[in-house]
Amino acid sequence: MSESQLIEYKESWRDEYLKWICGFANAQGGVLYIGKRDDGSVCGVADSKKLME
Repeated sequence: MSESQLIEYKESWRDEYLKWICGFANAQGGVLYIGKRDDGSVCGVADSKKLME
């Protein structure tokens, strides 16, 4: 599965990605994957517990 208009991969979380989520919500929907590289391989999230807060 590659990136598209409805799928976006990010290696780590940044608060600016809230804009991406709002964009997905205002359009056709979409999925933002945190912990994946642009090529689709998994790189994980360093502090996932903090991110979930």
